[in-house]
Amino acid sequence: MENRNFISGTNKSVGILGTGSYLPEKVLTNFDLQKMVDTSDEWITKRTGISERRIIEEGRPYYEMGAIAAEKALKDAGLTASDIDLIIVTTNTPDYLVPCTASMIQNAIHADKAATFDLNAACSGYVYGLTVAAQFILTGFYKYVLLIGCEALSRITDWEDRASCILFGDGAGATILGPVEKGYGLLEIYLGSDGSLGHYITAPCTLIRDIDIEKRHHENKRVLWLDGNEVFKFAVKIMETATLAVLEKAGMSIEDVNMIIPHQANIRIIESSIKRLGISSEKVYTNLHKYGNISSASIPVALDEALKEKKIKKDDIVVFVGFGGGLTWGSAVFKWNK
Repeated sequence: MENRNFISGTNKSVGILGTGSYLPEKVLTNFDLQKMVDTSDEWITKRTGISERRIIEEGRPYYEMGAIAAEKALKDAGLTASDIDLIIVTTNTPDYLVPCTASMIQNAIHADKAATFDLNAACSGYVYGLTVAAQFILTGFYKYVLLIGCEALSRITDWEDRASCILFGDGAGATILGPVEKGYGLLEIYLGSDGSLGHYITAPCTLIRDIDIEKRHHENKRVLWLDGNEVFKFAVKIMETATLAVLEKAGMSIEDVNMIIPHQANIRIIESSIKRLGISSEKVYTNLHKYGNISSASIPVALDEALKEKKIKKDDIVVFVGFGGGLTWGSAVFKWNK
């Protein structure tokens, strides 16, 4: 996929003005999973680095998580819902196909003047959404965009499949994007996709084919399925490739980076990528031991926590890198503006 220069030719800069996150109260530990499937805490921890994950309450609309995260991000940015021009929600697990989740969140937070739409690029969704949101601001079409990663993967997880049910959790992360001082904020973005590998991660919706049924061995066929080995090999390579590619576009090297916030999929993927990049683990933020894989919500949730823990400061060079179904990938590099 061709990647054009993102910032060159503009006289504006766009950055993240505020962040917020929400995780459900219910905690599902590895010991809880031992009672549900043939697995163990030791087996899960060794292979994934995950100790527990959060699960949304049964019957609760999942968009409520995004609304709470959005209100926190607005407060952090010093803005109100009426300031927001556009709401983008990245998700794989909407409550409804229609209306979109962004519209439901708009109503919940009373962002009455905002346009709304959802975007699905699986676990890469937040970086894809970031790309779209930033262009609205850089062109002057909108001033403030609310970008939310909101996921309830527990609702499409096969809880009888021990290879996949150990991985996923629920949660939401929100960011407010807007104009920042020139030279700060988003510097470059790199996106990619290889549809020929899309069959490695699937979740049927309005169509289910024989091949989808064959992969799912339990009664519920409309669940998430992945080929763990193939996805692992892909993710390790693409995390390195996408990180170095976006830095090259920005005229930087890995030595310039202060913090990498990756998609929180599997600790072995992250550790292997750290080794390939030749960097210290202290430069890579992880929280998947607490939340598992929350797909497109993982980067904004991790960002919110990293900021609250003061692991990122003004002038730091920060890289986001995501990868997931599609198969898709995306990375972004910032000079932090606050």
